[in-house]
Amino acid sequence: MTPIVSADVAVVGAGPAGLAAAVSAAETGAAVVLVDAGAQPGGQFWRHRPETVVPVPDGRGHHGWRSYLDLRSRFDAARGQGRVTYLPGLQVWMAQQNQPTQADDAGFTLRTTPTVAVAASGAAAGPQTVVARRLVLCPGGYDRQLPVPGWDLPGVMTAGGIQAFIKANGILPGKRFVIAGTGPFLLPVAANIAEAGGKVLAVLESSSPTAWLPHLRAAAGVPEKALEGAAYAAVFARHRIPYRTRSIVTEVLGSRIFGMDRASGVRTAKVDVEGSARPGTERIYEEVDVVGFGWGFTPQMELPLSFGIETQLDADGSLVGVVDERQQSSVPGLYLAGEVTGVGGATLAVLEGITAGTAAAGGPMMREKTAVRHRRFAEAMHGAHPVPAGWQDWLTPETTVCRCEEVTAGQITEARETLGARDAKSLKSFTRAGMGWCQGRVCGFASACLGARPGASPTAESLSGVAKRPLAAPVGIGELAALDANDH
Repeated sequence: MTPIVSADVAVVGAGPAGLAAAVSAAETGAAVVLVDAGAQPGGQFWRHRPETVVPVPDGRGHHGWRSYLDLRSRFDAARGQGRVTYLPGLQVWMAQQNQPTQADDAGFTLRTTPTVAVAASGAAAGPQTVVARRLVLCPGGYDRQLPVPGWDLPGVMTAGGIQAFIKANGILPGKRFVIAGTGPFLLPVAANIAEAGGKVLAVLESSSPTAWLPHLRAAAGVPEKALEGAAYAAVFARHRIPYRTRSIVTEVLGSRIFGMDRASGVRTAKVDVEGSARPGTERIYEEVDVVGFGWGFTPQMELPLSFGIETQLDADGSLVGVVDERQQSSVPGLYLAGEVTGVGGATLAVLEGITAGTAAAGGPMMREKTAVRHRRFAEAMHGAHPVPAGWQDWLTPETTVCRCEEVTAGQITEARETLGARDAKSLKSFTRAGMGWCQGRVCGFASACLGARPGASPTAESLSGVAKRPLAAPVGIGELAALDANDH
């Protein structure tokens, strides 16, 4: 029988938002269970080498490390006092709201399974069932990707994947890099590579600094961001990293190395305000080991959507959950914090986590003006670094869009034009785009855009169809079979 862990508040995710939520709920007086897929707290943003290594990770290459150390110290203290039960290495594959009783409110049940990496290591504790009166979801997000010819070659990574590799391993996945996409996140990725000893041949930003002009008031509300930018500029100058605006990668070039095709260069071009390549501006970078792409982030919405929460499109076109001033969703007792309410950075995620954890534990209202300023900055950032409207012009009919199922742009376009597939769910049925191992996490946004026609944005319904799944994570057939009939 699967062990059952009960608590007042369950928190999913141990990144900035989840760690803050767990600490705040515990310090408000609640019994807390924190479930996280990682082997140690920190999430993707504060990912670091195993704490068993020597020397102990010192936070080099991390932003907000002092905030992490403060939260971690309070988290460890709460664990030591028995107020927090920590369940690492587990992913939630099903979450449901319990039937209410006359004695109490409904509450929630989470069913978990060991992550693939933990299960393979033999360190897994086995499946756990978590039951709690209140639930705070902080699942985070992942890199949003746009396909380009050759992006399916080995040696192509997400920008976040490169950074995570460096943070977790202390080494680089290559020697010579090109980083491309849009948004401030490209800067720390390139800086981390250079500081770790790699060579960044270029950072290609599709937007222009002038795009910030309409948003200067929002930017001025968070002056520390300007200081961060100045620090990155110093690193770029010290390592002579070229930063090219209004520039994109139009093709990843490959060659056969040691009997295997892999990325070895990129073809680039300057673009206009719509993102369309300007003829005669092509350039080739050769001897490239790793190409990193980053087009912002996509909130991980599987668990929130399983409850049927109210959603909306955020400023960057992402599907996000709607919350009130206490971070409560449209489902009573269900709170959201971090990227699932809109991608806005770690500082905002921590502030939202504090609010959500305190509210879930029955504490006083804690909405801060600082969070409002950071949310305004996030909206300004999305406005200054949009996904280029003309990005579909970069594709050829043979360009792979869904790498798991090897579905091309031509196949998706044909399904749209001849079969009437206008949303990601219909495209999935007709072409198998999104049916593979990643379940549309990589290709979902691009597929939804292609279904909406060139230059159009996908609807909330289409993006919801990409993210909503019967099971939020891979789970063994034995665990499904072991469910009681009343659990279905």
